[in-house]
Amino acid sequence: MNDAVLARMLQVLNPEIVGSLRRAVELGKWPDGRRLSREQLETCIQAVVAWESRNLAPEQRSGYIDKEKKEGEVCDTPHHEHEKPVKFMH
Repeated sequence: MNDAVLARMLQVLNPEIVGSLRRAVELGKWPDGRRLSREQLETCIQAVVAWESRNLAPEQRSGYIDKEKKEGEVCDTPHHEHEKPVKFMH
């Protein structure tokens, strides 16, 4: 998505629309049941991320992970040193 398209999109997005886009991404389909194409999915994700980054605090954004260590916790430390890393296939 180019910057001009993104800028126009951000002008019309509001929490309700972003919620609908987020739901479409979660389900992989529009409210009428039609599946999102790969391009639609990518566009929806980009729109949600861009809108959230401009309008929400980090802890309110999609995918936020609280990495604050609490007493007794070890964050981001592998539990099993012998495990192999995960490889993603396309």
